[in-house]
Amino acid sequence: MSRVWLALGSNQADPLQQVRNALAALAALPATRLLSCSAFYRTPPYGPQDQPDYLNAAVALETELLPEQLLDHTQRIELEQDRVRNGLRWGARTLDLDIMLFDNLTLATPRLTVPHYDLHNRAFMLLPLLEIAPDATLPDGTPLRDLLAHLDTSAISRW
Repeated sequence: MSRVWLALGSNQADPLQQVRNALAALAALPATRLLSCSAFYRTPPYGPQDQPDYLNAAVALETELLPEQLLDHTQRIELEQDRVRNGLRWGARTLDLDIMLFDNLTLATPRLTVPHYDLHNRAFMLLPLLEIAPDATLPDGTPLRDLLAHLDTSAISRW
């Protein structure tokens, strides 16, 4: 079994219900167990500001799925919740599921980068992640709390 941490986010079509539905779908994945979920956080949008705030959270899973198999499942969940992939970055979304960490794996394929390619810049991912995994590190041993210490969290609040 591998330990995996995912980021969840939504700012469209009842974000709270979107994230709750995603949690139920993640808990139902084959060969996977949902271990924990952070509190829900309200965060300003990353990128274009002409959109609603996001609801963000993090979950820990144990899974027998391979990284790209898990990616297939998370993208299916997003599509089932009306996620539109239009090539625009940082836009409004019904649901965004990102694999932040997959054990201590470092992976870079055309479809998936682990650790998440921009984790070190995203307080809205790190804050919920550190709530459920306070001692988490990057595969090179860098404590995630050290990354968060350099980011502004002043606009992030509990949902």
